[in-house]
This record gives sequence, structure tokens and C-alpha cells, in this order.
Amino acid sequence: MKAQVFRGVNQLSYEEIPVPEIAADEVLVQVKVVGLCQSDIKKILYPLYAPPRIFGHETAGVISQVGADVHDWQVGQRVVVMHHIPCMHCGYCLHENYSMCDVYKNITTTAGFAPSGGGFAEYVKVPGHIVRNGGLIPIPDAVTDEQASFVEPTNCCLKAVKKANIQAGDTVLITGAGPIGLMFIMLVKHFGAKAISTDLIPARVEKALAVGAEAAFDARDPDLTAKIHALTGGMGVDTSILAVPSDKAFFQALDCTRKGGKILFFAEFPDELEIPINPNVLYRREIDLMGSYSSSFRVQALSADLVFNHRIDVDALISDRYHLKDLDKAVAQATKPTAETYKILLYND
Repeated sequence: MKAQVFRGVNQLSYEEIPVPEIAADEVLVQVKVVGLCQSDIKKILYPLYAPPRIFGHETAGVISQVGADVHDWQVGQRVVVMHHIPCMHCGYCLHENYSMCDVYKNITTTAGFAPSGGGFAEYVKVPGHIVRNGGLIPIPDAVTDEQASFVEPTNCCLKAVKKANIQAGDTVLITGAGPIGLMFIMLVKHFGAKAISTDLIPARVEKALAVGAEAAFDARDPDLTAKIHALTGGMGVDTSILAVPSDKAFFQALDCTRKGGKILFFAEFPDELEIPINPNVLYRREIDLMGSYSSSFRVQALSADLVFNHRIDVDALISDRYHLKDLDKAVAQATKPTAETYKILLYND
């Protein structure tokens, strides 16, 4: 089969490799669509993992083989593949910190080499632990493979919305109107809250309004804080979600978040970036800082429901489609997006 093999920093090789062999409790899935995630891009562009590896994890496909001990799944079924499933019984899982679970982190789908997601290949192997414990989600006939590939990123964003306890009637500032920021706007609106968006690209400011933001501003607007306070009766927003890794965005969020409000870090910041802050600002204003990383098993069913029943318009997030052989071009576009670049999807056909 063909696969995009990570051979070193910014070195992708579209090459022929063996189709993974499955054990009795495993399943092999033919990849139809895989989304390009910012975490994939970081793994390709920075020395985070030793090569060779095959990345890609926002995967939708069709089952092509089932192991002898697998009885709940059949060849030909269309499925979303969740690349991580927690153990459900460790201390982290019992506190619903599923993404901290060692099993969650270390058992993943693979197309070969060190297991790393494997979606950037024609076939991906699903380990028995994931097969047995809800890591395959059947795709309804009325749902396209493209739409189904959004279940995993929807889960990640939904986890953050739930962690921040965003409620109907709240006002939420979302910094960044890329594909993730736009998805947050959709989710916030779905749950009855109001979204305010910021971005540096004028077309993305307009896109934020088109997908449901109550207001959207250029992040460089010198009157941004005053405008957001005016929209919130002088209080500020209830919650700010950082969907871009920017210290400037953080300080804007701090200025725009009300006393007793919350700021959630969703984007991963560079390790070398340090943000100086006077802790008395948090103390006196009772601002809660929190982070949300990866997905949550707890919201997996709801994530699928939101996508499969078209409660959010994931089609509106798609901007570009590439064949898998052109993954390097897709990464280059995502790294230097045009005004119209949002979600990029990859195909084998």
C-alpha cells in the first residue's frame, strides 16, 4: 500500500510499504478521508518524534478485514476510527482525565513503524483494545466520509466547551477563526451561548460571522477591549477560549474576561514562549485558567451525534482537498494559509 512516511523534520516520503497484518482481535480499515490537524503539522515540522512514523488521526474509512475473534464488526462497514481509547480504570480515568491515561497515550492505531495514528496511509490497523472499547463508530448512510472525519476534532472542541462549563446565555470570546475557532463558534451557538470572534485575516472575521458569531473583530483593533465590554454590559465575557497560540491573544483575553470568568488554553503554545503575569490579577479578579488537550471518551457519543445529525455544519469548514500523495503541499498551505484556507482533507482515491 501507499503511505506518507515521516522520515525526519519536514521530510515526507510517499512510498510503498506492507499492509499491516492484523491479530485475531484487530480490525483493518481502508482509509477514505483523513483530516489534516495542527498536531500533525507540528509533528512533521518539528523534532518531536523519532522517524520513521505515519501520522494522521482524523480518520473515516471502511472495514476491509476483521480478526477471527472480532464478531461485532463486518467487512464493508463504514466507520470513524478513534485513535485513542482510555483504560477506564486508572486514577486519571476515574477522575475523567482520560487524555492523561497511559493506555490512552500509548495504544493507538497504526499503519506501520512506531504506532502514531496511521491515517496518512491507504490502510490503518485498529488495535484490539480500541476495537473492544468503542473506538470504532459506525457511519450512518446519510453521512459522507468527509463529514464523518470531523467526529474526532469535534470531540476535542466539545471537551473544552464542557470543561469550561459554557452555559446557555453565556458570552464566549474565541481568539482565532481558523477551522478550530469556527468549530468553537458553532458549538457555543449550539449550546445557546453567544460567540465573539477575533482574527488577523479580514476574510476569517467575515467567516466567523457567517457561521454564527454574534460579533467578530480584527484582533489588532486598538478598541477591541472597549468594544467587547460594550457588548457585555461593561462586564466582559464569561469565558475566553484561546484557539491560537499567541501571548497577545492571551493578554487580550485577560482584558476581556469578566471578574470570576475563565480562560481556557486550547491551542498548544511553543515550549519556549513564557507569558509573564502578575498572579494578583488572577487572585483579585478570580480568573480561572484551564487547559484542554485532546479528546474525551465522555463526549464521544455526543460528538458523533452533533456531526451525524448535522447539528453543526462541518461542511462549511472544508476549504481544500488533496490527494494523499500531496500531503507536503497540504502542510505547506496550512502553514501559510490564504485568506480562504480552513480545514484541509486528504484522500487516497
